[in-house]
Amino acid sequence: MRRAAENRQATPKDSPWWRDAVCYQIYVRSFADSTGDGVGDLDGIRSRLGYLELLGVDALWLTPFYRSPMADHGYDVADPRDVDPLFGDLDAFDALLEEAHRRDLKVIVDVVPNHTSRQHPWFAEALAAPPGSPQRDRYHFADGRGAHGEQPPNNWVSAFGGPAWTRVPDESGEPGTGQWYLHLFSADQPDLNWTNPEVRADFERTLRFWLDRGVDGFRIDVAHGMAKPAGLPDMDPRAAGSFGTGEYFDPRFDDDGVHDLHKMIRKVLDEYPHAMAVGEIWALDEERFARYLRPDELHLGFNFRLVLTHFDADALQAAIERSLSVAATAGAPPTWTLSNHDVWRQVSRYGGGAQGVRRARAMALVELALPGTVFLYNGEELGLGNVDLPAHVVTDPRWHASDGAHPSRDEVRVPLPWEGTQPPFGFSGNAATWLPIPAEWAALTVEAQLEDTDSTLSLYRQALELRQQHPAFAGTEVEWYGAPAGCLALRRRPGGLTCALNTSAAPVALPPGELLLSSAPLVDGKLPPDAAAWLVAGTQRQP
Repeated sequence: MRRAAENRQATPKDSPWWRDAVCYQIYVRSFADSTGDGVGDLDGIRSRLGYLELLGVDALWLTPFYRSPMADHGYDVADPRDVDPLFGDLDAFDALLEEAHRRDLKVIVDVVPNHTSRQHPWFAEALAAPPGSPQRDRYHFADGRGAHGEQPPNNWVSAFGGPAWTRVPDESGEPGTGQWYLHLFSADQPDLNWTNPEVRADFERTLRFWLDRGVDGFRIDVAHGMAKPAGLPDMDPRAAGSFGTGEYFDPRFDDDGVHDLHKMIRKVLDEYPHAMAVGEIWALDEERFARYLRPDELHLGFNFRLVLTHFDADALQAAIERSLSVAATAGAPPTWTLSNHDVWRQVSRYGGGAQGVRRARAMALVELALPGTVFLYNGEELGLGNVDLPAHVVTDPRWHASDGAHPSRDEVRVPLPWEGTQPPFGFSGNAATWLPIPAEWAALTVEAQLEDTDSTLSLYRQALELRQQHPAFAGTEVEWYGAPAGCLALRRRPGGLTCALNTSAAPVALPPGELLLSSAPLVDGKLPPDAAAWLVAGTQRQP
């Protein structure tokens, strides 16, 4: 099914590999367990690379697998240049990378530059050192406000809920009497001070460590963070839930100083022409988002507009048009995603049940019809939805820190079902997986869907092969033309692929052309509700 990258029809052969790649996010804990401890690992991923090759993706993105106490499942990094024993070791990583490259799969790894773990050696040194010391300068330590410093240095709130500051003992060791340290996420994740040259030098060392091992790129966690404004001014409390719109003053993120840091990172990457960086950027203001994609900064920026848009043709068209406009302004490829490890799976977001599956299948065709880079989240190709987990098994620190006010991200991180009729469905040799797998997923295993031509997995496989091979996907321009109310229709130029989406309540006539693929069977030749289709001019044929 899969073809070598040089056979791709969609872009010129000399284009960077990431310009129209389909990248598959692997949540390492939940993909495949090789040791029987109930937690996914690197050898487990390597054992399933044949599946990714069969699926037809171009690259895999690994969530953090570094040494960590796992307070935030690896996003609290204690050593960014080693593998946590929970996931294997450096030899296991090297073997995974070698096997992936042998199968013509690129490998992107997560890096976490905004913060470290509390158990990082630097933070231990900072706690042992006095205020004003070089050790504390690697982080953001500050005196509190109030007569005795009993109040946090400013009013910033954590993305996980509660104050973004935690107080430490003073020199006497008495609790709650010393300085405060900043953590935009959990208290187990102290923010680094990127004005400190040691911090910059150490991150450059981390980048080179993995680039020299042969990785093909980085996903930069909280790429809109890192830089903090001088004086750490108070925020507008309303900014906490504004999703980077810029509507309210929020000095915690998207500070102008962050761009100097991305320029530094880009200088390193330019020494490795095969490699790219994609940033997690929660900045919905188009002008500010585009700044991250300037030629001397990030290669790509995660675009979350489809994640934030309801299943409505007009809203989706507007989101796509805005995304294409921003990418064109920046001179960078657009990116598209419908889910990841932090947001609801699209099946559940679109209503759940049969309706959610129909809409998720339709949106897969819309997403894969668009020019640019696509990021899939493991399990979406199986039509998985969120899992309603009992409170006693929830591990998400954001859920616990907010006393349940924030929805648990564990609902989208449940291990994948591979084969068989009972949990753990081939994910592990241990039935006690780190999160329980629901028994009703028996019909959604890879094994159950592979030979079913109507399955969601089969739809993704067909769509990915067509995207990679069919000449209709050539070009980067998108044009829109008239469609019935509740529908949209777009065409790729110059390739000629047409994608139609029906979000209305009644079947509609298809645009002219030969049907390549549809997310649901046609009804008397018409596109049914909650469905999408690909068409080409009648003279075109798949090579």
